[in-house]
Amino acid sequence: MDITAYLNAFTGFFVIVDPIGTALIFNALMPDADNRSRAITAIKATLISIALILLFGNYGEAFIHMLGININALRISGGLLLFFTAFNLVTREVSMPSASKEKSDVSVFPLSIPLLAGPGALTLSILVFSGSSDQKASVSIFLAVISIYVLTLVMMLLSKYVKKVIGKTGDEILRRFLGVILAALAIQFIYDGITNISSAV
Repeated sequence: MDITAYLNAFTGFFVIVDPIGTALIFNALMPDADNRSRAITAIKATLISIALILLFGNYGEAFIHMLGININALRISGGLLLFFTAFNLVTREVSMPSASKEKSDVSVFPLSIPLLAGPGALTLSILVFSGSSDQKASVSIFLAVISIYVLTLVMMLLSKYVKKVIGKTGDEILRRFLGVILAALAIQFIYDGITNISSAV
């Protein structure tokens, strides 16, 4: 296993997906649901998100090549999008979706898209999989994706307790700290894209 590839992918997805913050939002979306309904919704959202991330990670690069887009251009644009996400995490107030009074399936929207597999996560999946140097690195990235979403699933299932332990203040502090880390990762993507384009000229 490629530890470096695993840690890079794990860190990036951890920051974007934010298992703890997602758990708090999940709890806000389903405050009165029974444990069985909460579990079914959380599992369904997690499986959908994993499928989307792996699909984009493995076939997203081929798709952008069909459109005539260079992977380094995607690294730069993806880095800019991730930086914008990081900027919002650090500077803006986070609003939680209000829970609907009607019983509705929230596993696809807003849980899977855009919380668990939003634009940032999908962009990151293409970047990390396209940047994998060999099969070993690809397997490590795959394991990192599974690890993050399993962790997120556990956090959602334990969301009632997570809310009691961390609270709103703790979540805000964590979001801003992770936003700084994500900003650094985004700048690294932009730097790599510019460097590769410059060396190819």
